[in-house]
Amino acid sequence: MLADLRNGRRHFEFDISGKWLDLLKQIAPNVKRTAVLRDQRNPAGTAQFGVIQALARTVQVAEVRPVGLQDPSEIERGIIEFAREPNGGLIVTPSGLAIVHRELIINLAARYKLPAIYPFQYFVLAGGLMAYGPDVADQYRRSAGYVDRILKGAKPSELPVEQSTRLVLSVNLKTARSLGVTVPAMLLAVADQAIE
Repeated sequence: MLADLRNGRRHFEFDISGKWLDLLKQIAPNVKRTAVLRDQRNPAGTAQFGVIQALARTVQVAEVRPVGLQDPSEIERGIIEFAREPNGGLIVTPSGLAIVHRELIINLAARYKLPAIYPFQYFVLAGGLMAYGPDVADQYRRSAGYVDRILKGAKPSELPVEQSTRLVLSVNLKTARSLGVTVPAMLLAVADQAIE
């Protein structure tokens, strides 16, 4: 896993799902149950949930529970119910709804002392524990190249679809301390960003 983080960082969207689970277990080894926050209307969120569920036993996670993101009450109800039992952690899959509700999700994770991994580093900047996902700034830079090619006459339908090739691991050390989580030295060594 750590070698994957150091070398290449070429992954597909669904491969990231397994990495989220593995990273969550690395930072919080006592996690035995995981709630996966996902948009049920988003096929990617459903597929990512399936990948996480399939890999759970390999990292000694006994329960993987879906939590919907449709509205704040659904999120709050799902997390509160999940947090009633010990040894839980959260995985937040990427979607517009996760971004819209990120403050609520981060606050609930903090209130119920749930270690959580998020899809984008700006969740960590807002107080989330850890994020592993595409480098958003890199995506914007690359999209500018597409715009340039289109302005020079390229047909959009003929341009290749490219996935992000750079993934970023971010850890919020202040949040880790507040959760009572010790960030492993090996994880810190490969982190792109460690926020105090």
